Amino acid sequence: MTKTRSDRPVNGHAHPGKSRAVVDPARSTDRRPDHGDGDGKKPSAASRLVALAREGYRFVMSTDGRPYAVALDGPNLALPLRGKAGLRQRLARLYADIYHGEIASQSALADAMTVLEGIADSGDPVPVSLRVGTDPAGAIVVDLGTADGRAVTVTATGWKVVDRSPVLFRRSGAMGPMPTPAVDGDGLAKLHALMNMDETTFRQLAAWLVAAWIPHIPHPVLTFKGEQGTGKSKTAEMVVNLIDPSPASKRSQPRDVKAWAAQAFNSWALCLDNVSTIPPWLSDTLCKAVTGDGIVDRALYTDDDVVVLTFRRVLAMTTIDAGALAGDLAERLLMLDLQLIGEDRRRTEEELNAAFEAVRPAVLGALFDLLACVLAVLPTVRLDTMPRMADFARVLAAVDQVMDWHTLDDYLSTSANVATDALEGDPFGAAIAALVDQVGTWQGTAAQLLEALPVPGLVRPPNWPKDATRAGGRVKRLAPLLRSIGITVDDTQRSPDRHRHKLLILSRAPDTEEAASAPAQASLWPKVAPIGHGRTPPDQP
Repeated sequence: MTKTRSDRPVNGHAHPGKSRAVVDPARSTDRRPDHGDGDGKKPSAASRLVALAREGYRFVMSTDGRPYAVALDGPNLALPLRGKAGLRQRLARLYADIYHGEIASQSALADAMTVLEGIADSGDPVPVSLRVGTDPAGAIVVDLGTADGRAVTVTATGWKVVDRSPVLFRRSGAMGPMPTPAVDGDGLAKLHALMNMDETTFRQLAAWLVAAWIPHIPHPVLTFKGEQGTGKSKTAEMVVNLIDPSPASKRSQPRDVKAWAAQAFNSWALCLDNVSTIPPWLSDTLCKAVTGDGIVDRALYTDDDVVVLTFRRVLAMTTIDAGALAGDLAERLLMLDLQLIGEDRRRTEEELNAAFEAVRPAVLGALFDLLACVLAVLPTVRLDTMPRMADFARVLAAVDQVMDWHTLDDYLSTSANVATDALEGDPFGAAIAALVDQVGTWQGTAAQLLEALPVPGLVRPPNWPKDATRAGGRVKRLAPLLRSIGITVDDTQRSPDRHRHKLLILSRAPDTEEAASAPAQASLWPKVAPIGHGRTPPDQP
């Protein structure tokens, strides 16, 4: 019996054995006709996918080596080519819609992505921002995170909501939308009513919130400290959801650097909740994230290529007692103590959430007002002395000029207390301080220092240096903390013997008490009244 071949098309194409003159009914009503390549063949699925992509998108390569697609007629948002909610997923759906349900194969999609990556790589890299960026004119742009791509632009003359962002932003699954800011003169007071803190502490928080939207400066790690029942976690959640809303505004302590990099790459602001101890690797990682970090990792789908994750992040942390802090991290903290909440003042989670959502637009408007004023006076701010977080200190000085506050003095005083507490929590550092207090000036090698310092207790602490090399390294790391209490460390000298060992000279700085009582002050400028939405600040001197 002779078998006849089926006339049904296979995957939208006529059966290989059929004549090309047979009309494919699935193609007869195509909205996007296929054109042959000269010999009558229809273009492949990969070719049609590339054509669809180029009709609707332009392709760019970010400065960190990642390809993105940007809709030609839509929000100024960078879509990753692969992954969840990326261009590949959208193209697969669009292909099925246009070609009447025909499904593009995985191999066709993979081939199309390879071609589009090559197109993206053909141009110069472009900056792609996350939540906050600056446009070519210097305005600060904040992505509202909404589907329509709206953003807030802030300059020295005010702020406004724009329909299309002038900055190319990328999104991540860790981002949430922000409400549209509202003009309200009582926004800061409404926020303070939700915060469990005194006036001095709240003013430092407000200044930190404003600085969090200035992307090109380091920001100290906002640390909420207090006993159980002070509302640390809820306060941190509200603060992070003001500047960078997220469905996961509070995170657990990461297990390693790679896990941290994945979190930090996808959020502008992060909060580590209930931190009890900070291991050395995390302390170093947090310091690098404050000043600017870079992590190199193997690129996906390759054996020999790498991608570089570069970022500077806004960080928060909650703790009852984080234990002994490394000196470099202690200098990068803004420590805010929260007050105990009485039982008659407690509110339920539902009540707090409703109250916060009700005031968010007004709070955002007030913070953007303050940010505009800060941008107006910041170019004129000069500090007599520059603390470690100098850029942040200048922002505090600008806030003080605008609001007639004293956040800079309060920050410097709090930082000195944090450094002292960190030194007291380090047995080796405390022993050095006691030695200098006893002898005034001490000089010798690292090995001699180990011999001179008595080990506290009957058992040597686990972080006590085991040899001279480790002792010298610890002294160098402790130098900022020692300096904060008036002890200078000089390791530039060599011993006169033939071995030329490096000498450590530890001495009490002169007039320590006077220096500690005279924090850095900003140059005195006239107070500038806050401005509102779209209003122009007064002329600057």
